[in-house]
Amino acid sequence: MKILVLGSGAGGGFPQWNCNCRLCAGQRAGRVRASPRTQSSIAVSADGDDWVLLNASPDIGAQLRASKALQPRHGVRHSPIKAVVLMDSQIDHVAGLLSLREGPRLQLYCTPESHEDLTGSLPLLNALDKYCGVTWHPMPLEPGGGAWHEIAGLRLQAVPVPGKAPPYSPRRQTEVRSDNAAVLIEDPATGKRVLYAPGLAQVGDAERRSLDACDCVLVDGTFWTEDEMVAAGLGTKRAADMGHLPQCDGPHGPGMLKALDACAARRKVLIHINNSNPILDEDGAERAELTRRGIEVAFDGMELEL
Repeated sequence: MKILVLGSGAGGGFPQWNCNCRLCAGQRAGRVRASPRTQSSIAVSADGDDWVLLNASPDIGAQLRASKALQPRHGVRHSPIKAVVLMDSQIDHVAGLLSLREGPRLQLYCTPESHEDLTGSLPLLNALDKYCGVTWHPMPLEPGGGAWHEIAGLRLQAVPVPGKAPPYSPRRQTEVRSDNAAVLIEDPATGKRVLYAPGLAQVGDAERRSLDACDCVLVDGTFWTEDEMVAAGLGTKRAADMGHLPQCDGPHGPGMLKALDACAARRKVLIHINNSNPILDEDGAERAELTRRGIEVAFDGMELEL
């Protein structure tokens, strides 16, 4: 199984277009050694020919142009992308669907809650029906994971994880676990498994079981600390307010670092990294701490093979 990281940043990417924080300004000026990042999305393939896209970020056009494996190869019009799987209906995970309108009919897999948002509060699918058209494949979430879906030679299962619905969703203030999904991806030829969870508010017993069931995990790397945005003067919301588990321990309990320390996966990768997170600084103490723990930081163009 091949995994291609198309984008590794959180909403706005890095450096964020309107941000002059230490990291964004330092990267632009060359004072901080940090790679630019587009907004998070990955693609997976069983054979290197047919691909499944997980999330479609606003940067999808640039990401596809930068990824040779996802460019047309046959005839005058072609795409190796066979389906799109959504974790949720957040703008930075779905806006790129509009950029796929020139292609064939879109095979879309997502939860009923995300489908409701994308035909109601943010009606992208209604617009796409006037262009390429959309075939929706429901992925209802159940404790322990829903049904397995056979897509392009891979098996995918959506599992519920704690998080937040988008600000425009009628479920924003409710605790509905099925508003947020992680996806288990299995290669039936080898039995190898990957977990993709770019939004994860906590790691409880169910999440630990999902982490331990995989050979590789790509998980929420949004924030280093709970009050990171507040401390940097970038906003008033904390990590928990936005449905993310910071790497460090905080007032709500252990952070992602401890969860990954206990995880049995061979490769542990942080993805969906906010422009405020000091792990972006490749020479910083926080990045050194990740290296010491054997935790990787995703970057645009990163390739993994299991």
